[in-house]
Amino acid sequence: MEFKDLAQFQKANKKFQKQSLKIGLVMLFAISISVIAIIFGNTSNALLLVFATIVGGYMAMSIGANDVANNVGPAVGSKAITLAGAIAIAAICEAGGAIIAGGDVVDTIKSGIIDPLSIADPKIFVSVMMAALVSGAIWVHLATVLGAPVSTTHSIVGGILGAGIAAGGIGVAHWGVLGGIVGSWIISPVMGAFFAMILLMFIKKTITYKQNKKLAAKKVVPILIFLMTWTFVLYLIIKGLKKIIPIDFPLALVLSFLIALIVYFITKPLVYKKADSIENTKEEINALFSIPLIFSAALLSFAHGANDVANAIGPLAAINQALGSLQSVGKSANVPLWIMVVGGLGISLGLALYGPKLIKTVGSEITELNKIRAFCIALSAALTVLVASGLGLPVSSTHIAIGAVFGVGFLREYLKKRYHEMEEKIIQAHKGKDSIIIANFLERFHKASIKRKGAMLESLKKMSKKSPLPNLNKKEKKSLKKAYKNELVKRSAINKIIASWIITVPISAVLGAIAYFMIDFIGINL
Repeated sequence: MEFKDLAQFQKANKKFQKQSLKIGLVMLFAISISVIAIIFGNTSNALLLVFATIVGGYMAMSIGANDVANNVGPAVGSKAITLAGAIAIAAICEAGGAIIAGGDVVDTIKSGIIDPLSIADPKIFVSVMMAALVSGAIWVHLATVLGAPVSTTHSIVGGILGAGIAAGGIGVAHWGVLGGIVGSWIISPVMGAFFAMILLMFIKKTITYKQNKKLAAKKVVPILIFLMTWTFVLYLIIKGLKKIIPIDFPLALVLSFLIALIVYFITKPLVYKKADSIENTKEEINALFSIPLIFSAALLSFAHGANDVANAIGPLAAINQALGSLQSVGKSANVPLWIMVVGGLGISLGLALYGPKLIKTVGSEITELNKIRAFCIALSAALTVLVASGLGLPVSSTHIAIGAVFGVGFLREYLKKRYHEMEEKIIQAHKGKDSIIIANFLERFHKASIKRKGAMLESLKKMSKKSPLPNLNKKEKKSLKKAYKNELVKRSAINKIIASWIITVPISAVLGAIAYFMIDFIGINL
C-alpha cells in the first residue's frame, strides 16, 4: 500500500471512529432518558411515553445543534473564546437554564396557533403533539446539516399547525396568529440589525476613530460594560429566572440597575489597568471586550436554555400529562423536573456533538467578526428581546442574532465603500502632483478624526474650485460596491439563511401533517 493510500485510510478510519462515538453517545442518551421516563413518568402506557421522550430528546438535541450557535458563534468567530471553551460554557449554561429556570408551565398549543378545543380528544391530542415533535426535530436537523440557523420556535409552531390541520381541518388554525409569526420574520432581523449598527457606530465614533484610543476606551468601555450588565441581568430576570424569581418589571429594572452599578465600579479600575498595558491601536483595543463577550455567551445560553427548552419539552409535557390523566391538557401543561432534565441534557449533547458547524457559520461564514463587532451583536440580541417584549412584538431570538450579524456586516460595507470613495476623491484632487504629497495627505487622512476628515475634504474642494472634484460615474460606483460587498458579507450565506427562514413554518407544517397521518394510521392505544 502506498503512503498516500495509507494516509487516506487512516483519515477515513479516524472519521469513522468519530462518527461511531457520536452514534454511541446518542444511543446512550436515548436509553438513559427512556429509563428516566419509565421510572418517573406517571402513566400505565410506558411504551408510548418512552417513544415520546426519545422524540422530545431528539428535538432537544436538534435545538442544541442549531439554535445555541447564535449565542456563542460571535464570541468564537471573534476569537474571544475557543470553540471547545464555548461548547463547554454553553452546554453547562443551557442545561442549567433548562433545569433550574425552565418554567413550570408550558404553552402546549404554541402561541395559540390552533384552537385547543379542536383536539380535545386525548388520542388526537397525543397524536398532534407527537407529530409536532417529530416534524420540528426533523426540520431543525435538516437545517443543521445544511448549515442554516433557523428558529426552533417557528419549527415547532409549524409542526403543530400542520398536525392540527390534519387532525381537525383547516378551520382549526388561527391565521391571525400565523400572520404575527410571519411578521416576526421581518421585525426580528431588522431590530437586531438596527441595535447592532447603532452600537457599532457608537463604539467607532467614541473609541476607534479617536487618535488617543486608549484614553477614549478608559472612558467608554466601563460605560459599555455597565450597559451590558444592566441589559443582561434584566434579560435574565425577565426571560430566564421567572420561575425561581417572579419579579415584576419595575423592581427588575431597579435591581438590574443596582447590580450593573456595582459591576461598573468593580470593572472600571480593571479596564484602566488593562488599557495601560496595550498599544494605541484598534486591534489592541479589541482585547478589552474579551471578558464581556464570554459572560454574554454564558448569560445568553442560560436564558436560551430556560426559554427555548419549551420547544422540545412542551409537547412532551403535554403528552405526559394527557397519558397520565387520560384527559386533554388544553392550553398548558405542568412540566415535571425529569422532563426538564431530558430537555437540558438533550440541548447540551446536541451542541457538543453537532453544534460546531452552525457556530462556525454564525461566527465566521457570514462576515468577519472581531471582538468589538461580536460584543455589539451579543448586546443587541438582549436589547432587542427586551424592547420587543415591552412593545408586545413577536420576535425570534435566532432571527435577531443573525440580523445583528447582517447589520454589522452591512455597516462595514457602507463605511468601507464611503471611505474608498473619499480616497478616490483625494487622489483625483492631487492628480498630476508628486506621489509623495498624495501619500502624506492620505496618511494624515487615515489618522484624522471623523470631524477632521470632513474638514480635510472641504479644504480639497476649495483648492479645486476651478477644477472641481470629479464625481464617480455609475460604472465606477457599481464596481466599488461589488468589490466591497463580496469581501465583507457573503451573499450566498444570506440567501441560504433567508430562504430557510421563509420555508421553516411551511415545511414543518407539511412534515407535521405527514407525521400525524402516519401516527393515526399506525394507531395509538391509550
